[in-house]
Amino acid sequence: MTKIRVRFAPSPTGPLHMGGVRTALFNYLFAKQHDGDFILRIEDTDQQRFVAGAEEYIVESLRWCGIMPNEGVLENGAIAVEPSLRHPHAPYRQSQRKAMYRQYADLLVAGGNAYYAFDTAESLDAKRKEAESQGLAFLYGPSSRLGLDNSLGMDADALAKRLEEHNGSWVIRFKIPKDEDIVFHDLIRGEIKVHSHTLDDKVLWKSVDGLPTYHLANVVDDHLMEISHVIRGEEWLPSLPLHILLYRAFGWEDSRPLFAHLPLLLKPDGKGKLSKRDGDRLGFPVFPLEWKSPQGEISKGYREGGYFPDAFVNMLALLGWNPGTEQEIMSLDELTRLFSLERVVKSGARFNPEKAHWFNQQYLRAKDNTELASLFAQHLTTAGIDYDPATLPAIIGLIKERAVFVQDFIELSDYFFAAPAQYDPQLSAKHWKEDTPQKIIAVRSFLSQIEPFTKEGIEHPLAQFIQANEWGMGAIMNALRLCMVGAAKGPGMADIMAIIGKEETLRRIDKMLTR
Repeated sequence: MTKIRVRFAPSPTGPLHMGGVRTALFNYLFAKQHDGDFILRIEDTDQQRFVAGAEEYIVESLRWCGIMPNEGVLENGAIAVEPSLRHPHAPYRQSQRKAMYRQYADLLVAGGNAYYAFDTAESLDAKRKEAESQGLAFLYGPSSRLGLDNSLGMDADALAKRLEEHNGSWVIRFKIPKDEDIVFHDLIRGEIKVHSHTLDDKVLWKSVDGLPTYHLANVVDDHLMEISHVIRGEEWLPSLPLHILLYRAFGWEDSRPLFAHLPLLLKPDGKGKLSKRDGDRLGFPVFPLEWKSPQGEISKGYREGGYFPDAFVNMLALLGWNPGTEQEIMSLDELTRLFSLERVVKSGARFNPEKAHWFNQQYLRAKDNTELASLFAQHLTTAGIDYDPATLPAIIGLIKERAVFVQDFIELSDYFFAAPAQYDPQLSAKHWKEDTPQKIIAVRSFLSQIEPFTKEGIEHPLAQFIQANEWGMGAIMNALRLCMVGAAKGPGMADIMAIIGKEETLRRIDKMLTR
């Protein structure tokens, strides 16, 4: 059986979109499930759109998600340049492979499957405008190419002369066959048929920079790297007929990979593909990590927004795929075991930012309080809040059910770290009556005698004391909450007082009594 080899092949033209992360994830899961190889290849043939820092961003994003490729990228995050046992097909950056692509373009020309074209951008633009004036669409293909400026019909001498005259300004185009149904199979979408008259003769190689276009480099590299399955986004489906024809033209049909085109991620409202503009408009990230553009524009990231990587990955996995059960929370190991291309849907997957919150909340609730305490401590330090590390796990245990992110802990627990600076006027009016101070003085005296000052040592004895004095339990507890918290929020009073300690408890009562 052929070894499973898949690749994630992004272009370094900006930050990696969460849809790209999902593509990488599905490739990773498929490879891991079949004990195969997951390769990273950087497709940077479009040098005009190259953005500095984008390549490093891609690698860091994959590392944060826990889905690092096992081929194409070194342990330090650098793209492999020299061939080795682990990286046999290096270099994995297409711009460093440019010398090889011309020979494959020449093979296609020699076989009658491609030709040289000398058309200028201005002449092609004029053709387009002429067609538009007649209500038509211009297509450089089987029906028009013989009337355009190219090598079709030229003899060898004429061609040599034109190549010399147009040094650095010609291209090689693929020759789409005339009047042919191109039939192929997609693992998600089934059989697809496209007629060749709908296709144009795509540019494969450009003399101006000596670089191939995406189509040639993609097919050549997938063949040379022995890719068994191409799992990519739906936006590449229109390119598949050309790629099928390229495999045929090269004589590589027997080793052609299987194809699976994933559904689009759709915006939360309305129609269309999820974009950065949607995130900006509705207030959620569309990138895994924060991105700072060369112009200084900062885009939000899921990592910096407080999402756990395993929650982010779990959420992404269920956009366009499901395990066939009601289960929603799955670790990366579980996803690897359960994933299958057969359960990937054809239709677009609508992104729900509230569901993303829900996933993070479930992962936060499941995490150990000690683990969360170390994360919480970082936020407290950043905020300049003094804290006792020993109390953080207990505090988190009392508040985490109401949190979505670790950063929510500060607002939910501020009263554990400082006495109230102000008191809710409505709560004061309702629960601090004329006779309340006298009762609270008695409660203070009782609390001062409790040892040990723990939840168990406070809760039941205090309740008995209140009942013995025939006071209303709610009235006393709400008055104490006003003293400790200053607002109608927080867990039980015994929990709060036990954590802040006897000395601070008595100090807060005194502050309320003397305000």
